[in-house]
Amino acid sequence: MIIHASCVAIDGQAVLLMGASGMGKSDVALRLIEDGAVLVSDDQTVLTNERRKVLASPPPQLAGMIEVRHVGLLSDRPYASKVPVSLVITLVPSDQRPERLPCNATYSLLDQPVRWLKLVGHEASTPAKIRLALQGSFHDAG
Repeated sequence: MIIHASCVAIDGQAVLLMGASGMGKSDVALRLIEDGAVLVSDDQTVLTNERRKVLASPPPQLAGMIEVRHVGLLSDRPYASKVPVSLVITLVPSDQRPERLPCNATYSLLDQPVRWLKLVGHEASTPAKIRLALQGSFHDAG
């Protein structure tokens, strides 16, 4: 299955970045990569279900490529493949503020539940929030 999402790997965990065009998927991926994450895919991500785990990979023709808006298309970048998806992020515009204390929501990928958050892509703190979401267990505010 191919979905419209960018994806990075952080400490062996894939983070899917979803959202409409212009929400900052590639920008958030680039900021995370600059802070040590590894590119999985930009704009399109291949998902497979292996042993009840959803794995993320790049489409072969796009492996190692990322679009940097106003700079160009970078190729031959290091990338990861078949990384277990641990977090789905839907990027939203700033006027659709996500909940301050969201409940523990899940997103269904290939019939498997994955933790799901909505964040504003163009906030400076978004990469830090993603890293914290991967590291911690949080009290359900719902």
